[in-house]
Amino acid sequence: MWRFMFATRTNKQIFIVDREVAALEPLRRRLGEAGFAVRLIDDGPAALEAVTERPPHLVIFDWNMPGFAGLEVIRGVRKVRAPQEVRLIILSALSAEEDVVTGLNLGADDYIAKPFSLREVVARVSALLRCHPHEAQPQLSCDDLVIDASANRVTARGRLVNLRGVEYRLLEFLMSHRGKTFNRRQLLAQVWGGDSGVDERTVDVNVQRLRKILSGSGFEDYIQTVRCFGYRFGSPGAVRED
Repeated sequence: MWRFMFATRTNKQIFIVDREVAALEPLRRRLGEAGFAVRLIDDGPAALEAVTERPPHLVIFDWNMPGFAGLEVIRGVRKVRAPQEVRLIILSALSAEEDVVTGLNLGADDYIAKPFSLREVVARVSALLRCHPHEAQPQLSCDDLVIDASANRVTARGRLVNLRGVEYRLLEFLMSHRGKTFNRRQLLAQVWGGDSGVDERTVDVNVQRLRKILSGSGFEDYIQTVRCFGYRFGSPGAVRED
């Protein structure tokens, strides 16, 4: 069964997939006020069909849809060919660290536990979709590692680096503040758009994932650990303490 509810039109479209769409109407309304076009869908297979026909910029979905596992949503969305990368945010009543880490490791860009703050979710969505048209979109570079922020594109030694939403934002934020150290709380606020509802371990998981991806081009040591504090982006000549 389809149940669509439209907000103000914008070039950023969001699908919210949850069996209790009535309970998520306040979120739909708040996202609409923030300038997004929102569809509420209360059926998993119908949501994947909608994503295939007209890929949105973001899918926010209930991890525990009856008869439709969250992993199926992630796999289905990642297979879709779209002009833009479709971002994924998990909504779940499960808030344990293990659940959050599992969801992120399976391919979600963010994880939000129920009950949630409407203001925080809008902030996270805005951060994920980079809805800051007033800000300049510079090119960041360090040696042969380059971020073209206008195209959300990362290259290393001339080759495209495939980063998901959180990985991209984390690298961009650290590179734009080269040499400055940030603790986990600061990174949660700046990269995830808010720190409540997401465990600090999420930062560690994504840092390790980012390092692994950058290791293919020899840039893993640019993401440095500062013992007892946090992380920074800096010269590979500095010692990284793990």
